[in-house]
Amino acid sequence: MLDYSHNAWLVAASLAVALMAGFTGLYLTHGASKLDDQRRKIIVALAAVVLGGGIWSMHFVAMLGLQLPILFYYDALITLISALVAILMVGLALLLLHFRPRSVQTIVGAGVIVGLGIVVMHYIGMAGMELCRPVYNVWDVLLSTLASVLLSVVAIWVAYDNRTQRNILLGTACFGLAVFTMHFVATGLTDFTVSDSTGGAGPALNNQVLAMGVTVAVFLICGAFLLTGVSFLEPAAVAAPAAPSSEPVTLRAGIPFEREGQTFFATPTEIAAIRAEGHYTVLYIGAEKLFCPWSITEAETRLTPDGFLRAHRSYLVNPKHVSSFERHKDNGTCYFDGVDALTKVPVSRSRLSDIRDALGL
Repeated sequence: MLDYSHNAWLVAASLAVALMAGFTGLYLTHGASKLDDQRRKIIVALAAVVLGGGIWSMHFVAMLGLQLPILFYYDALITLISALVAILMVGLALLLLHFRPRSVQTIVGAGVIVGLGIVVMHYIGMAGMELCRPVYNVWDVLLSTLASVLLSVVAIWVAYDNRTQRNILLGTACFGLAVFTMHFVATGLTDFTVSDSTGGAGPALNNQVLAMGVTVAVFLICGAFLLTGVSFLEPAAVAAPAAPSSEPVTLRAGIPFEREGQTFFATPTEIAAIRAEGHYTVLYIGAEKLFCPWSITEAETRLTPDGFLRAHRSYLVNPKHVSSFERHKDNGTCYFDGVDALTKVPVSRSRLSDIRDALGL
């Protein structure tokens, strides 16, 4: 077995690449669920290229820092396949997140797919080494997979549980650490030995040629990172007061909700409350919780004429269904005795006055 070490500067650079790619990909998809299907597909595809390409770039920046006592190079075709696998698997996870209801199962499933994508990309990339063969066993692979999947699920959960800037930054940190930790856990469990095999599937890539390719990929990631970073730091625009409209917003068919692949419509008067669920909402009617494709902002805009009020950043309430109200020190709680699916809703301090006025208190 060969002794090996790592260049500390390239190790640090690999972590920076993973963080930049994670931020760019996660922020690119911010608000994508509000777009039409065609534009959403384009955004998801771009984010998949950035996140998958970032996983690949991080791996090979770190591999360029791998110092072995012998000369080795990579098979070009296998190296390319490793990049495509990472992009495709991340793309599959993003499709689930942006084209399916964002439930707990969807978020966990997407995290598992991303974690497996990192692992598969890593071991395919290692398989492309020529004149030097990585040696590991099934337990090494399982341990690396476990670390990758757990950290990826945490990253996707944090980034998609609530799509705020804070969550995106925390998700970025978790994603970067997931890619970085998986690589060095797997590499630490791997030994290297001399191999006489030179019959690769494609042309050979030495470290100099690979470094040029990785540099181009990292340059593109840095450029995308700077562009998205400018948008992230840009202060939120203050919307001008809307001109009063002579015509109230009317609902022609009611409030849409989905059940067993079909879309139905509920009348506003039968809905007790609405809760934000990512980019979607949940309607509470009696004992039922129903998935609605509207965002909480859209629901508030459309239902204000029907008397709905924002009680909390995540809740709209219909005052006609409130059975009792409890005032706390600086906030409150609305209770719904006739709604089995939702017994109470918190009222934030900033919304307390509006709710009390609506209830005649």
